[in-house]
Amino acid sequence: MKSYVLRTHKLTKQYGNAPDALHEASISLESGKIYGLIGQNGAGKTTLMRLVAGLSFPTEGTLELFGHTGERALQAERKRLGCMIEHPGYVPHMSARDNLRFYRLMRGIPGRDIEEELLELTGLSSTGKKKARDFSLGMKQRLGIAIALLGSPELLILDEPINGLDPLGVVEIRGLLKRLCGERQLTILISSHNLPELYQTATDYIFLHQGRIRESLTLEQLDENCRQYLRIGSDQPEKVAGILELQLQTTRYTVMPDHSIKLYDYVQDKERVSRALHDNGVLVSEFSVQGDTLENYFLSLIGGDSHA
Repeated sequence: MKSYVLRTHKLTKQYGNAPDALHEASISLESGKIYGLIGQNGAGKTTLMRLVAGLSFPTEGTLELFGHTGERALQAERKRLGCMIEHPGYVPHMSARDNLRFYRLMRGIPGRDIEEELLELTGLSSTGKKKARDFSLGMKQRLGIAIALLGSPELLILDEPINGLDPLGVVEIRGLLKRLCGERQLTILISSHNLPELYQTATDYIFLHQGRIRESLTLEQLDENCRQYLRIGSDQPEKVAGILELQLQTTRYTVMPDHSIKLYDYVQDKERVSRALHDNGVLVSEFSVQGDTLENYFLSLIGGDSHA
């Protein structure tokens, strides 16, 4: 039986007479996975996270945390959350270690060992007395994550933690999140407006546009939707399959209901495939590279052509 840490049903948030910032959003987060919440700026990502964290209240709909509903129960269950929403919360004139101590004591969390553990985990143990205001952007984000991890949460909510980071910073955050998920079985909800940056960080993806959930899918399904392939049309699919297996030594193909073939190998060497088919007397009615990029797939979901 699946274990859900978070479920929402038709969760809606409206501010005044403006269009819904979030409209009937229904999501289910399973334990021990990393969920990427993808959407353009203003799509409703932060609104959803604030509702989950209890920083805002829904206009309509229901929210369930760790199997519990109702405001009093949700307030208790939110002690099992760690959040970094909108920007990392830290004291600029304090060191990383002093920040962790300050927030640990403020929350009444016993034991100083957790401070060193989190500094080591987030790669900040060697920062010494350096003030947080002098940290690089990536270091500030990791400090924010360390503070969110105080209290050993079971659900970690991170709002655009890789936004603006250089490639090395993105790799560092990606590695940290994967370690947290793998070693601590932590469930993570991480938002981004940039699908390629978040690609392969998450195990599952939720696409949000103009306050509405457009699609939810796994990394494997995303790969399948975006994977490039050679599409081969022929009235001799069995012969084509034989050439692929015996001559080109590949079984990475799929015969479709219309008898065309999707070949996932040789996409960058299609001339070799064409030559093999021609040399064996196969007449081809279609031979093209198909599939989509991550950017184009996202744009196809939101029905636009502007940058994501």
